[in-house]
Amino acid sequence: MRRATVASAWLVCSIWLAACAAAAPLPLADHGPRTHAVRVVSNGWHTAIVIGRVELVATGLLPEADDFPDAVFLEFGWGDRVYYPAGEKTLGMALDAALTATPAVMHMAGLAERPELTYADAKVMPVALSQVEFRQLVSAIAGDFERPEGERAVPVSRGLYPHSKFYNARGTFYLFNTCNTWTARMLRAGGVNLSPSGIITADDLVARLRAAVGLNRRSGGGA
Repeated sequence: MRRATVASAWLVCSIWLAACAAAAPLPLADHGPRTHAVRVVSNGWHTAIVIGRVELVATGLLPEADDFPDAVFLEFGWGDRVYYPAGEKTLGMALDAALTATPAVMHMAGLAERPELTYADAKVMPVALSQVEFRQLVSAIAGDFERPEGERAVPVSRGLYPHSKFYNARGTFYLFNTCNTWTARMLRAGGVNLSPSGIITADDLVARLRAAVGLNRRSGGGA
């Protein structure tokens, strides 16, 4: 009973903190042509960001791309270090991931074709970025790889797909800092005018991204 009471109190406190958390300020507006298209993929539970490998490598910001030399696209997803890589996921693991702040991993996958073809049942949302915005997005993703002494990150396990790997990542995962919160945070770093605050589910992210892209993704102020 005491454990349930403590968990309930933690949940209420976390909801309050998540609601009050301020989003990072948007980068300065860049009005250059949006020549780079990235994609946000949602399977209804998890979201990830997919980027063309050639464009990404050209930035020189993410050396881990060399681990996927034959890929056409690279997919990035972030999540709990125990639950996300697990082959068989249990309710206990899910509760631990949600209710306890735990270390994170980055899932990186090499795709041979566009995600619209790779994931026939997923929602795929294109996001157009300028060169400056694209570089900011890639820099944010690269910055969340855990690199001891600044060296290139080393895979810690095989990924969920045939051509994918897990890497230790920066940050901690919990109910109010999920893979979908991470996706929103990366997009905001790339200049998309949405706030990650309060985003928990994939549907939260998709709805807020559609509004940001459809209305005015470059108002220049915080969301």
